[in-house]
Amino acid sequence: MTERPRFHLAFPVHDLDKARAFYGDLLGCPEGRSAAEWVDFDFFGHQIVAHLTREGPRGEEANEVDGDQVPVRHFGVVLTLGKWTEISEKLRKANVQFLIEPHVRFKGEPGEQATLFVLDPSGNALEFKAFADDRMVFAKNESRTT
Repeated sequence: MTERPRFHLAFPVHDLDKARAFYGDLLGCPEGRSAAEWVDFDFFGHQIVAHLTREGPRGEEANEVDGDQVPVRHFGVVLTLGKWTEISEKLRKANVQFLIEPHVRFKGEPGEQATLFVLDPSGNALEFKAFADDRMVFAKNESRTT
């Protein structure tokens, strides 16, 4: 077995049952350990932990990225194009409102990617993205300003 790094992310939620329905039932992320105040999910091979809190996500700030207002505070996953399409369709069928509609960003440029953004039931912003060419994940476009 090849060992690969996994990220761990803890984030706030208002309702663990709604988090279970969104991450577990809708997105298909298996549940791991849990307690009265938190629950682990296998987020496409990574560990995320929904922690019950009274406070909501902080920050409404966004930055422009290829014409979209991308929430500064967000997390997500890079998927295959097939899995990205599957998730996109699943979200659409469940009538989840897209914060940023599914589309291709940076068309014809290094880093071209399919992307979409949604909010979970507690207002956490999630991005799902995919690259037709996996070598483009960290590709630089020298003509864009940094």
